[in-house]
Amino acid sequence: MLKYKVIEIFTGEEARREGKPLYSAVVEAVNGLKIAARTMVTRGIEGSYENGEMATGKIEVLSYNLPVRITIVLPAADFDRALSRVTEMVTDGIVATLDVTVVSHKTRGLLMPKQTRVREIMTLDPSKVGTSTPLDEVARILLSSAFTGLPVVDEQSRPVGVISQGDLIYKAGMPMRLGLLAASEGERIGPVLESLAARKAGEVMTRPAITVAEDDFVTDAVALMLERGVKRFPVVDAEGKLAGMLSRVDVFRTAMRECPDWKAFQQRDIQIEGLLHVSDIMRRDVHTVAPDTPVEEVLRTIDCNDIQRVCVVDRDGTFLGLISDRDLLIAFSDCHPGIWDYFVGKIPFTERGRRHRELREYLRARTAAEVMSTDIVTIREDAPIEEAIRVMLDGAIKRLPVLDEEGKFRGMISRDSLLHVGFSSSG
Repeated sequence: MLKYKVIEIFTGEEARREGKPLYSAVVEAVNGLKIAARTMVTRGIEGSYENGEMATGKIEVLSYNLPVRITIVLPAADFDRALSRVTEMVTDGIVATLDVTVVSHKTRGLLMPKQTRVREIMTLDPSKVGTSTPLDEVARILLSSAFTGLPVVDEQSRPVGVISQGDLIYKAGMPMRLGLLAASEGERIGPVLESLAARKAGEVMTRPAITVAEDDFVTDAVALMLERGVKRFPVVDAEGKLAGMLSRVDVFRTAMRECPDWKAFQQRDIQIEGLLHVSDIMRRDVHTVAPDTPVEEVLRTIDCNDIQRVCVVDRDGTFLGLISDRDLLIAFSDCHPGIWDYFVGKIPFTERGRRHRELREYLRARTAAEVMSTDIVTIREDAPIEEAIRVMLDGAIKRLPVLDEEGKFRGMISRDSLLHVGFSSSG
């Protein structure tokens, strides 16, 4: 048996709290506490009040202040906080409490309310460019931004396309991704930007722009995001004008704000259906290298598999660290300027080796253990996925290594894998 309490509020339709019906305000307040409570509002068909006023729903006797009853059922552990909150809100009505014994409490482990609309969580006033904006300006905006894509709008501020890092690389010839470019020496960035200046955003943008409407459900927008394989959408208003941007980060931030404390729920013996853990969503076929692997081989692994990072594990599978292409560029840029060519996408890997034989020999002599980063944030495979979202948001992490209780490497999770299971209407 579970110890629960019931809070009942007897009021009327005309009772208000900050301009809205009291019953609506109470429901929102209880929901905002993120506790294991269920709230119900019922309207009576007839009643009376202390001041002698009668209320009725009969057609022949019109009344606009029908009685309202608000019932809140919640675990006893959350009672004091909830009671304090609602008592302060009720300025016209009666607040009563009673003890109840609950034999079972089951709930679904949703990460976000299904009715959440895009306009409630989108990023307002996003950066944008026009079709005639030079690509060097586009690149500068992206280099100073947390995002790797921008909406392209016409003169009426209606999205006509999106320009992304991929467009700059594959259509405009930008030699490397923005993260690597930002980590490069200043004198190398200038020539890259100059090479882009002659072309305009409208020439290389992806068109037409795939948009979502302000009033679309977030779950539907996420399903479209996964279907089209994109990371963000321009959001349009009723007139088709740019109103905001919806990105994966917007979705995750909202989940952290809206998601209940499932761990606290479980401690109170509440059975949560559909609650997923990191082990349910992690990707296991992840590239790894041994600590004695030559750096040249690490580079080849990154290059040939079109990835940005590899994990370093010992013979027993214990996670030791991680090596990213950005780490390698920074580590060797001072020693050998030729390291730049290893990351220029237009140059085949074998050609890079021929151009810089000395560097190639140097990289063969260095091992993964010498260059790996060891201060890497990781997560346990038995952690709930909302904990993974929090960790990835706090550290601006796109991929997170997963370990078991003994520190053995099990796989990686990505932002896409979180979207698939946690937020999509089809997930």
